[in-house]
Amino acid sequence: MAETDDWYSGDVATFGDRLAGAREAAGLTQDQLAKRLGVRVTSIRAWEDDSSEPRANRLQMMAGMLNVSLRWLLTGEGDGLDAPATAGLLSDDAQTALKDLGRMRAQLLALATEMGQMEKRLRHLLRDEE
Repeated sequence: MAETDDWYSGDVATFGDRLAGAREAAGLTQDQLAKRLGVRVTSIRAWEDDSSEPRANRLQMMAGMLNVSLRWLLTGEGDGLDAPATAGLLSDDAQTALKDLGRMRAQLLALATEMGQMEKRLRHLLRDEE
């Protein structure tokens, strides 16, 4: 595996994107990875959809099984995957559009997380006022 490039960076890809890419590169289905990790396939789906996160022990196991560094899996930095081979087949404009779309998706997920935290804080404040 090589150092990452922008394709899987933290600004462009999410944890779920990197997990799905590494799983596919390892030739595993979601069901196969779930069985190897001892979790339900719904957990793998949720992790790849960025709707939940695995515990630290599962992260370490995944990184080893998928032959990527834990750091890469979490941040996109370190030993991980090269950009998909199809990236070279796309025009520069199409590659730029895909990177921009990935960056916007990551920003949207971060904003959704921040909004959830704000909602939780607001509910706590409202409970205290009652």
